[in-house]
Amino acid sequence: MHNDQNRMFWILRAAPHLLLLAAILAAWEGAVATGLITTIMIPRPSAIGGAIVELYVTKGTIYEHFFITLTEAVVGFGIGAAVAIALAVSSSLSENFGRYVSPYAVVLNVTPGIALTPIIIAWFGYGMGSKIALAAVICFFPIFVNTLTGLRQTDEDREELFRSFGASQRQVFMQLRVPAALPLMFAGLKIGLTTALIGAVVAEFAQATAGVGVLMSRFSFSLNMASSLATLLSMTLIGLLLFYTMEFLDDRIVFWRREARMAAVSRARARAWKSGAAH
Repeated sequence: MHNDQNRMFWILRAAPHLLLLAAILAAWEGAVATGLITTIMIPRPSAIGGAIVELYVTKGTIYEHFFITLTEAVVGFGIGAAVAIALAVSSSLSENFGRYVSPYAVVLNVTPGIALTPIIIAWFGYGMGSKIALAAVICFFPIFVNTLTGLRQTDEDREELFRSFGASQRQVFMQLRVPAALPLMFAGLKIGLTTALIGAVVAEFAQATAGVGVLMSRFSFSLNMASSLATLLSMTLIGLLLFYTMEFLDDRIVFWRREARMAAVSRARARAWKSGAAH
């Protein structure tokens, strides 16, 4: 009964969006069919759908490029996030260290990532290394700033309570400041993950032999706009996949921010406790 109600809720919630999308696609198709929009610039939605079928089913061209771009974005994000979190933690523990690191982080942020592309390609070559490096550089700043901001937020009353129970500096940091910083940290990680994808694709546009950016450039140069837009939607698919993966981790790790997840975790822990007590 509960599952049926939940399913009906999601259907009713999605219906207006699906109807709006259908109306937009129908209007778009009609505008192209009547000549209001030229197909050279904007192809029919049906043509884009056919290109998607060709890319994913008939020829399967997209898969190699899809996973190359996905790998570049994820590996670059992993490197950038690891460096950003390490520097943010160090900066939060030492004001002197943070005073020296922060200006360089700001300089890196205000420097346009696309301007760094030729330099990074010269340093790391034309392979995946340059795409991973640019993804790491571009995703660094939002993760660093959000993590550092979260770690520097202090609740004096809670810290005083921790110290009154004899908690050490390390315990205060790990059990109070880190959990309090997690919401902001995950906000930065979500931004960083999507910007890492941007960095990887920008580097592919500049110079690469494989990747979704390369495939889109090839279709665009040959004026195959239907396949070009189908490839663009594949980039969107990668972005959604990465974003909702991080959203899932956020929901599971920072569960106390959502009442439903908090209640679910509490019930699971209660069942575990009762099972342990019974044995």
